[in-house]
Amino acid sequence: MSTETRDNAFPDHAHGAVSEQRRAHHPQERNDGGAAAFARPSRDGSDRSISLSPEARLAMADQTPLKGGELNAAITSALVGIHTEHLGRGPRSASTFYHGHVLVTLMHDVLTPAEKSLTRNNQSDAVDHIRYLFQKTMEADFREAVERLTGRKVLAFISGNHIDPDIAAEVFILDAPL
Repeated sequence: MSTETRDNAFPDHAHGAVSEQRRAHHPQERNDGGAAAFARPSRDGSDRSISLSPEARLAMADQTPLKGGELNAAITSALVGIHTEHLGRGPRSASTFYHGHVLVTLMHDVLTPAEKSLTRNNQSDAVDHIRYLFQKTMEADFREAVERLTGRKVLAFISGNHIDPDIAAEVFILDAPL
């Protein structure tokens, strides 16, 4: 896992990456791309439970909205879970931050082995198109997760990928600041 730099333009609560040191002291907080901070039916309609962090369970029980790093971690986990469900693998690392009405999730190393093979064979345009189709397919799930976790309506969703370096950005414009 790479070390991510932090943009000092955002306050400390705006950074959602869970550090290795914090995970060592709080093993219940995961950023391994496998768990999402939500439960919903699987594509085949069967019920599926996904474990929630203690903070997320407490917030749901009290109906207290998540804030700061807890919100960032829950959104990161939810979007990584959706990404993994649709594509069969999650990103190597991901983080979420927000400022005012804007919420951003960055995911690193998201391309599948097939997409990486296409890019090595000068088919980056095909990969861009495939990624666009994937993003359109995941958009409703992404919007629902962000709206549920933030308590805000998503006015606009902007999604993009960069091939080299392999980074995806999911940008949400909300109806009110967080």
